[in-house]
Amino acid sequence: MTTANGRTADHSIDKIFLERWSPRAFTEETISAADLNVLLEAARWAPSSYNSQPWRFLYARRGTAHWDKFLDLLIPFNQGWAKGAAALIVVVSKTTMRQGDKDVPSHSHSFDTGAAWAGLALQATLKGWQAHGMVGFDMSKAAAVLNVPEGYRVEAAVAIGRQGDPASLPEALAAREKPSPRNPLGDIAFEGGFPKG
Repeated sequence: MTTANGRTADHSIDKIFLERWSPRAFTEETISAADLNVLLEAARWAPSSYNSQPWRFLYARRGTAHWDKFLDLLIPFNQGWAKGAAALIVVVSKTTMRQGDKDVPSHSHSFDTGAAWAGLALQATLKGWQAHGMVGFDMSKAAAVLNVPEGYRVEAAVAIGRQGDPASLPEALAAREKPSPRNPLGDIAFEGGFPKG
């Protein structure tokens, strides 16, 4: 068993998996382009079907000319806490892959892009940042405002920041500001197939 961050894994895993979580309270510290590139570089090395690398990351750092455009894509609830983040990222995946001399539909573009997002989130934790993924934003507006070409799917948004004081959040959110548990392994992994009902 491994214990970290108020969580306990049933099996011995690296603590980084327990230390990674999705806070909403951020310190409002800024992130340099170089530091953000380290997180994006980790994402770049994710595995993908046929090495298609379908992930794309569109981003803005707080304090830059693009920040308000990205913050405005979030629903009001998420704007309320994400405004303290150091960076906002919109994650996009390419829905086709190259096979031979033509593009064909990619069944795994979202799966592969999820692997890249996981790499980014874990690298953020290793560097003392946290990454909070969300789907509470206007995906159609994001596609238009961020010039997402046809053949790409807007997947999620991510807020990155240094973990802050929960007291900076509204009372209801502050009460929830702790790492969440996970379903037991026996509820998600089945040798030989799903159990018969």
